[in-house]
Amino acid sequence: MGRRQLHLGVFTYPGGHHIGGWRHPSAVPRAILGYDYYAKMAVAAERGKFDLLFVGDMLAAREKDGRVIAQGALNNIDSISITSAVSGATERLGFVATLSTTYNEPFAIAERFASLDHITGGRAGWNIITTANDDAALNFSRKSHMEKSLRYQRAKEFVDICKGLWDGEIDHRGQFFGVKGALDLPRPPQGWPVLVQAGGSPAGLEFAAMVAELIFAAQSKKEDAARFRAAVKERMPKYGRDPSLLKVLPGLMPILGATEKEALDKEKMLNGLLHPAVGIWMLSEQMDFRLYDYPQDGPLPTADIRESGKDFTPRVVSLMERADREGLSVRECGTLVAASRSHGSVVGTPEQVADHMQLWLDEGACDGFNVMPAYFQDEFDLFIDQVIPILQRRGIYRKEYEGTTLRDHLGLPVPRRGQTG
Repeated sequence: MGRRQLHLGVFTYPGGHHIGGWRHPSAVPRAILGYDYYAKMAVAAERGKFDLLFVGDMLAAREKDGRVIAQGALNNIDSISITSAVSGATERLGFVATLSTTYNEPFAIAERFASLDHITGGRAGWNIITTANDDAALNFSRKSHMEKSLRYQRAKEFVDICKGLWDGEIDHRGQFFGVKGALDLPRPPQGWPVLVQAGGSPAGLEFAAMVAELIFAAQSKKEDAARFRAAVKERMPKYGRDPSLLKVLPGLMPILGATEKEALDKEKMLNGLLHPAVGIWMLSEQMDFRLYDYPQDGPLPTADIRESGKDFTPRVVSLMERADREGLSVRECGTLVAASRSHGSVVGTPEQVADHMQLWLDEGACDGFNVMPAYFQDEFDLFIDQVIPILQRRGIYRKEYEGTTLRDHLGLPVPRRGQTG
């Protein structure tokens, strides 16, 4: 039996995934609304034999007290527009677009992804989200956001309807939807687009076990990632699903240098590009606690935060403990939160980055990574030119594509008509 192979996606993001990446001298912020920016990224990903290009989605502007945050890069433009536009610049690369089940209708989504799968020759994937941002409700004629458990119930029914439409004609009456009819399209080349999920909450984990074929995960520690991957897989059999077919790709932001010192200096430079207001905004969001009125260079007010009585996530608890231990300021904590956008990061030489990726693969923490370059395009090219050859020499990453569809790349079968899992 051969060695397990890494699967790689690239997560496109305006400017880059370091929150200050869009201010890097090599970045061209005005280009992020244009075709060439995304096409160049897709062509580079295919040169690196990546499985897929991943595009996120936001349904509300980033705000603080009713004002749009102006010191950060834009959110992604429409994911279907990006993927359909740049797919023609490539031949093998897969494309995963993000669309919400809370603020869309099943027939429209089924039609758009069937169309994308046909246009790309079987290279489409759907990142299924329920939308976490409460403000999104106000943009869709609603007074409040749907409660989380209801959002996931709606999402499961939504996906079941889409599967039925991709397979043929349906007559559905359920808790949230009534859909009778058929798509005016043949069945997509992949049967269904690859179904992707990115939620990490208990409800999200259960939903992933029910429907996901690929998970974009967010654990930054190897042990946490291994537990998460095992937890989803162990839930799959009760839904009649084969755990061996699930692929889990944690996010990874590599910051590369010819030496470790050079990489650390680059990280320091990028952190210096971060506008403090953005870091403090992200910190306030993560802690669900208003920090704007505290001195930026004063200590993080952990006692006040704890007294607020909120139900803190493990990530928040860990950060508060570190702030107390190291005497971190509000500004410094904001930088820590903002720098990696809560995903894993590796700062070092190409060999060190490859070592990290191989260790996670060998120890069952992942099936690959969704690579999140700190800034585009130079840092992504550096990863392709310097890290990919090392992974290929080690025999854990493809040198050539062996198939033509996204399911081929991921080793996923075409689902049978009427298949539920």
